[in-house]
Amino acid sequence: MRKILIIIIPLAVLYGCKNNNLITVDGTIKKNSRDYIAISSIEVTSIAFIDSVKIGKNGHFKFRVKATEPDFYQVGFTSSNFITLLAEPGERISLTFDDDNLYNGYSVEGSKGSELVRMLDNKLLDTKRKLDSLNVVFGKASTEPGFDTIQARLSQKAVDLVKAQRRYNIEFVINNINSLASVKAIYQKLNDQTYVLYEMRDLQYLKILSDSLTRHYPDSRHTKSLVRSLEDGMKQLNAEKYNRLIETLPESKLDPELKDINGKKIALSSLRGKYVLLAFWSSESRDCISENLQLKDFYRLYNKKGFEIYQISFDTDELAWKSAVRFDELPWISTREDNPQKQKDAILFNVKSVPANYLFDPQGNIIASNLHGKALQLKLAQIFND
Repeated sequence: MRKILIIIIPLAVLYGCKNNNLITVDGTIKKNSRDYIAISSIEVTSIAFIDSVKIGKNGHFKFRVKATEPDFYQVGFTSSNFITLLAEPGERISLTFDDDNLYNGYSVEGSKGSELVRMLDNKLLDTKRKLDSLNVVFGKASTEPGFDTIQARLSQKAVDLVKAQRRYNIEFVINNINSLASVKAIYQKLNDQTYVLYEMRDLQYLKILSDSLTRHYPDSRHTKSLVRSLEDGMKQLNAEKYNRLIETLPESKLDPELKDINGKKIALSSLRGKYVLLAFWSSESRDCISENLQLKDFYRLYNKKGFEIYQISFDTDELAWKSAVRFDELPWISTREDNPQKQKDAILFNVKSVPANYLFDPQGNIIASNLHGKALQLKLAQIFND
């Protein structure tokens, strides 16, 4: 008896390990007219077919899928008739469908992630149906008297539905912060153009979820995709902030008109007919001081041939700026922002650090940017055939 037990125990262990790498999906479609059903994995930007099986006469089907981590799957007939699962290795999932229009009504057991996804999908489906109903009513009302009043009321109902869906998804993410199901809540759409979480401030929920899933599922491609989306979203947010800042400024062209050290206002456009280097600098920067010494050599060589430098200082201390210009005997046009606390021209030219520069041709077109040292020397030599 002892020998038999020794043989049975290892077999049981091996069998258990094998099952732990499998996801079993056992389904029944009560009213079915289809022959086959398929299962696919949901990649970050595509769907990868895994298998298809024949549906039995009693509407029964079964999938076995090898898996090493929680992942999203589609089970269905077409790209518009399917349900989504979030399955983990070792799960035995039971699905029951009312009919072969799978999305209309189904139950899922044996997979907490898949049940969370079902809740999300059902809520969104309900919202879409209500919005579709409003559109039908809107269309009929458009030919009736008093449409303006009806239009406002229907529009407000639609707005309220969208806001309610957004609140639901936010609460879902917060309540399921450690589940990959919340990834679906982040990416759900009301239509092809509109995400449920449509406001820029919703990035905070993406950030919270990204941090949590990075701890729990660091190797998941869905987590990594979420992190990339967060990075892209932050870039967009910063760009929008920048654009709003630009919108608050007076209408302006890329034509600085600032006072030089003698208080005379000089416009960059007044130098048309020459090659002009628009240079941004600060007397507090050693790199800028070193570059000015090189620029003096270039200015001496090419100024009489039609080369000019229009320099804008980042210095907040006016006296320090003027002293630096005079001490280094800078021969070109030296200016400073009218309001050094708001670097308007630096913002317009997207200057992030100094030294920075733009090279203009005689017609006022930018032909190069951020040329320094040898690169600028070669460009000027090319222009003036030196």
